[in-house]
Formats: sequence, C-alpha cells, structure tokens
Amino acid sequence: MNTNLQTPEAMRAALFEILHNFAPEADLNSLPADAPIREYLDIDSLDAFNILVQVHKRFGIEIPESDYGKLVTLNNIISYLTK
Repeated sequence: MNTNLQTPEAMRAALFEILHNFAPEADLNSLPADAPIREYLDIDSLDAFNILVQVHKRFGIEIPESDYGKLVTLNNIISYLTK
C-alpha cells in the first residue's frame, strides 16, 4: 500500500478522487460514509466495478470478486483497505 494513503482521511480523499472520475457532477462532500455509493451517485454496475479496479490500482490491494459485495460504502471500503 502507498504509505501516503494510510490514514482514513487520506484514503477518503483518494477515494473521492476516484469517485469524481465516475460522477464528476456529484457533491462528494455530502456523500454519507455509510450510504451505498452506487445508489447515492446513481452509477451502474460497470462503473461500480471500474471504481473497485481503480481502488486496486491506487492502493495496491487485491480485491477478490467474492468481496465486491462487501464494498458498497465509503466506510466499507476504508475498513477493507485498513485490514
């Protein structure tokens, strides 16, 4: 993992950068940490998959397909990345 991305705040900022690429019009600062990202940003399953691909690239952590369903909120993703 990139050592510059080890704090939850840094992870959240990096996730916002990723999400901005898929929903540039969204006000990410109002995204509740426990809200389902897909519904909140109104993105399709392909975009949701591509977000996880970008998370993998950015953080260098393998995400098995069996874990995709666990990564639906900012809190879920940050918790997953810190394990």
